[in-house]
Amino acid sequence: MDKQRHKYRWVVFVAVLFTYLLMASQRTAPGLITDQLMKDFGVTASTIGLLTSIQFFVYTGLQIPMGILADRFGPNFFLIVGATLTGLGTILYSLGTHEFVLFFSRMLTGVGDATIWVNMVLILAQWFQKKEFVRLIGFAGMTGSLGFLLATVPFATLILLFGWRITFFSTGLLLCLCGVLLYCVLVKTTKRIFAEESVVVTKEVQREKTSVLLRRICSSRQAWALFFCHFGVVGGYVGFISSWAVPYGINMYEMTRAEASQLIMIGLIGALMGAPLTSWIAGWLGTIKKPYIVVHIAVLVCWFAFLLLKGHPSIFMLIVLFFIIGFGYGASALTFAAVRQTFPLAESGIVSGFANTGGFLSAALLPIMFGYILDYFQSASGNIGEGYYYGFISPVAFSVMGLIGVMLFKERRVETGG
Repeated sequence: MDKQRHKYRWVVFVAVLFTYLLMASQRTAPGLITDQLMKDFGVTASTIGLLTSIQFFVYTGLQIPMGILADRFGPNFFLIVGATLTGLGTILYSLGTHEFVLFFSRMLTGVGDATIWVNMVLILAQWFQKKEFVRLIGFAGMTGSLGFLLATVPFATLILLFGWRITFFSTGLLLCLCGVLLYCVLVKTTKRIFAEESVVVTKEVQREKTSVLLRRICSSRQAWALFFCHFGVVGGYVGFISSWAVPYGINMYEMTRAEASQLIMIGLIGALMGAPLTSWIAGWLGTIKKPYIVVHIAVLVCWFAFLLLKGHPSIFMLIVLFFIIGFGYGASALTFAAVRQTFPLAESGIVSGFANTGGFLSAALLPIMFGYILDYFQSASGNIGEGYYYGFISPVAFSVMGLIGVMLFKERRVETGG
């Protein structure tokens, strides 16, 4: 029986998404122990900031190489290795006695984390038909947001009960066990069930020079359209919501840290709803482009509203804006549904990596740009409110680029050759 019709595909789906849930939680979980790290290791806030960002930059830099490797050698091996590396990095983090150990462990975790999304997309593309895939990619995106949620109150409670070292060690051990689980599900059992099909697929694979493939992808209008689709909608959420949302609430609304952190939760709720809902709508309508255009316009309007309202909307309006921006981030899973629908399966890995690089490049650039603008106005006039106001120009500009990208995207279907 075909993989895409066999019931075993749901076992694969659950195993892969459970692993993604745990790996996604480790992107933000270290933020819960910032104060403890500064106290235990005697490091400055800037050192903690660099420690936080290093995993993020490793992740971004490895997306295209990971796409190439996944296309060449298959996604199963890299996902198994990635889960194991993330687990080992988390265990090493829990045992660290020096700041250099912490840096190395986060780099190791970043390498492992870089494997998850591209390879997960490829695995789901292999096991599910196109129409089914468009709907399920939204649930995959929602799983990442659930991972962020797991790294809030549940993880903080475990840290309070058992201490941060035991909590991180246990999570790392569980991730290593996920690597074993993935091996059993994706390799051992799959080979037993689909032994004949595995032989046929191996014989049919035709290799193309990496340099030729890269040139073609980099000169493809479609690939660049998807790059900017993701660039425009991811950076605002990851870059601002995860970095400047709490200081913004504290400085502009005189909120407590706990109250300001609820803004992140509002965006997270939007992301949890946006991923499956927009994927379902796209599947129901039979088109990805139309709902994605609506999402990009909505996100652009929200960021522009911050400028129109002088960087200080009412509390009710602020909640609405954060929710819609989070919803737009959840909808960014449509980028990979578009990759699956318009590129051959043999190229899906590199194109997914290319598009994902766009999203996380904007997420890396926006906090830097926003922070530079804040520093400039605080030193020039001492008015941090004015700094936040002009800082919102950055996400507005990014959103415009995202809207241009989705408008340039040409929706079409291609044969994948099986």
